[in-house]
Amino acid sequence: MNQEVWNKIDSLIDRDQAKTLKERFAEDPSRAGRYSIEAAGWFLDYSKNRIDDEMMSALIELAEKSNLKAEIEKMFTGEKINATEGRAVLHTALRNCDPAAKVFVDGKDVMPDVREVLARMGEFSDKVRSGEWKGYTGKSIKYVVNIGIGGSDLGPVMANIALTPYSKRDMKFFFVSNVDSTHLAETLLSVEAEETLFIVASKTFTTQETMSNAGAAREWLVGKLGSEAAVARHFVAVSTAAREVADFGIDTANMFGFWDWVGGRYSLPSAIGLSLMLSIGKENYAKLLSGYYAMDCHFRNAPFEKNMPVVMALLGILYANGYGAESYCILPYDQYLSRFPAYCQQMDMESNGKSVDKDGKQVTYTTGPIEWGEPGTNGQHSFYQLIHQGTHLIPCDFIGFSRTHNPIGDLHDKLMANLFAQTEALAFGKTAEECRAEGVSEELVPFKTFEGNRPTNTLLADELTPETLGALVALYEHKVFTQGVIWNVYSFDQWGVQLGKVLAKGVLSDLVAAVPSGKHDSSTNQLIARYRKAVGR
Repeated sequence: MNQEVWNKIDSLIDRDQAKTLKERFAEDPSRAGRYSIEAAGWFLDYSKNRIDDEMMSALIELAEKSNLKAEIEKMFTGEKINATEGRAVLHTALRNCDPAAKVFVDGKDVMPDVREVLARMGEFSDKVRSGEWKGYTGKSIKYVVNIGIGGSDLGPVMANIALTPYSKRDMKFFFVSNVDSTHLAETLLSVEAEETLFIVASKTFTTQETMSNAGAAREWLVGKLGSEAAVARHFVAVSTAAREVADFGIDTANMFGFWDWVGGRYSLPSAIGLSLMLSIGKENYAKLLSGYYAMDCHFRNAPFEKNMPVVMALLGILYANGYGAESYCILPYDQYLSRFPAYCQQMDMESNGKSVDKDGKQVTYTTGPIEWGEPGTNGQHSFYQLIHQGTHLIPCDFIGFSRTHNPIGDLHDKLMANLFAQTEALAFGKTAEECRAEGVSEELVPFKTFEGNRPTNTLLADELTPETLGALVALYEHKVFTQGVIWNVYSFDQWGVQLGKVLAKGVLSDLVAAVPSGKHDSSTNQLIARYRKAVGR
């Protein structure tokens, strides 16, 4: 990070340590309106943060001195900003809705290929949804099982749940990711082989967890339907490995490709979203992409002081690096977004969980925060106690919608009242004097006092739709990217996930060998021996 600018931010933090949000609002009646942004169907109120104009000006300067504008253009125009893997980063091309757009990688315009895959997905989706696509015994598809892991699972799971109101209700969708056999076994108990379509999502068709589950599902299907020929009617692939796909028994005409410039955790708008398109249809899927695109355009073009992803990124850096906040909480007040915190968790922690900068040097400051969350109001009866009165500073994003898809009595009013009240309570708290004025006994005053001054952002949209979901995902993607630029780390590689996977192969060989090698440390060797004894090896 730019040390000169950070020193300025640090001095402003020192100056304002004692100033509370209650005081800031009292001093500035127009504060809420000034610290709000609208973009792509979303309204952001960030007034309940420990900021003033001087602090925001310094944070914007930090973004400018980090060369953020140029880095944004590099991403959108296909430069290989994933330098450790020599790849461009072009998830934005997947949802570029400009029919005349051209985006070049190594001198080739990628947009014709993007549009071609999207069109093929649409044609296939239409066939399955209409019943034209038949399984091996002539029955239409009723169940869809997506087999993937990481970005090939979390995105489709999150979005399928989020867009349930737009789904084809006479089809059922399942997602298998864990190599724990229970995940696949319980899924297979819920489907009928003759009516099930499996989507195997693996770019290389070698991902251990995905291919282990896919192989087991294939064996189950062939056992149920009695022929290897059934595989071609019940399996499709999201992959680029044509030979491996064909060897599995999948017709390569039913292989939907994506490219090495699509990172797994950013791949939902690629062919990885095939299960979602099957659920909501190609028209609603197009609306999802338009929402992404609207936020992409906002991020690329809006000035930093009115740029929603940039402002949210800067606020996160303020708390992580200035106030020592170790975690960050995402709290959607909508049950359909129940998996959104987990989706953001992977996006953020896999992207910016780095301890060396772009020059390979150890960083001397905090990078990616620990990200977590749950839907409201469940969390209020779980971990909000710690957020309100604990010793940790935990900045929170509250996400809500003015209209619900399921109006029942006054339930939605109560839900949103809780959202707004929680941000108010976190910001302003309750003083000892206020407790006494309410008649709280003196011995209980310390326990019923709330410090307040806990920062929150509030994100509001009119309704959860494909468009607003796409924009919301893009918002968090660009927030993470912005923070990576300012921290000077590579956000689009994930070498940290590799070591354990490599070591697991050696451990697996010892678990099943006639005689284990004993080449591991004493703890691992002990655990291997105990496991082998329990399973009778």
